[in-house]
Amino acid sequence: MHVIKEFFRNVRPIEYAIFFCSVGAIVLSFLLTNNTDYLQLAASLIGAVALILIAKGNVIGQILSVVFSVFYGVIAYFCGYYGEIITYLGMSAPVAVLAVISWLKNPFRGKRSEVTVNHLGWREYPVILFISLIVSVAFFFILRALDTPNLWWSTVSVLTSCTAMLLCVRRSPFYAVAYCVNDVVLIVLWTLMSMQNQTYIAMVVCFVVFFVNDIYGLINWLRLLRRQQRLIRDEEQS
Repeated sequence: MHVIKEFFRNVRPIEYAIFFCSVGAIVLSFLLTNNTDYLQLAASLIGAVALILIAKGNVIGQILSVVFSVFYGVIAYFCGYYGEIITYLGMSAPVAVLAVISWLKNPFRGKRSEVTVNHLGWREYPVILFISLIVSVAFFFILRALDTPNLWWSTVSVLTSCTAMLLCVRRSPFYAVAYCVNDVVLIVLWTLMSMQNQTYIAMVVCFVVFFVNDIYGLINWLRLLRRQQRLIRDEEQS
């Protein structure tokens, strides 16, 4: 009970605003399009909760990301977006598990509700990008063999997802930049799908919501980084 009270005490007004606006947009789009696929609704709501928690550096957000990956993979299966299936079930979910382990091992001052933000050296970013490119090239041929719709967009989705997830595992604030790019790619993918079936407009709205959440994630992680560095510096000086 104490942990729950402490969590809500640390939620900022802007985070409440983003969360309730996100939920409202997701539910409203679901209702207005007469969508009856409640799996889409559940996945979108779980994703929105996960992102606001990740933006706060809370490991529970990464746990919910695993659940979202499973739900989203099933939705992608029915659309024939095999790239999304492989990306989220074969890559996102396992890497999210690695992120959970990494975050649990690196709490800030022993607080499980806030991860220690990592300041990566400049050499690590090219390595992460190189790994993501190799994975994306491999996925391109797999997706082409599976006759995946919108092949190039799906491949870019793999690239941006892989980059974002690796940065998440390494606890870099710039995970959010990669996820913002990924959100834009997914907005395009689901817009193309919604041209054939308007119920998928709800998925477009979902990733617009995710885009806003990821922008906040970047802003808040940079704030957390500055605060944590200041506290560590004050401790060293005292």
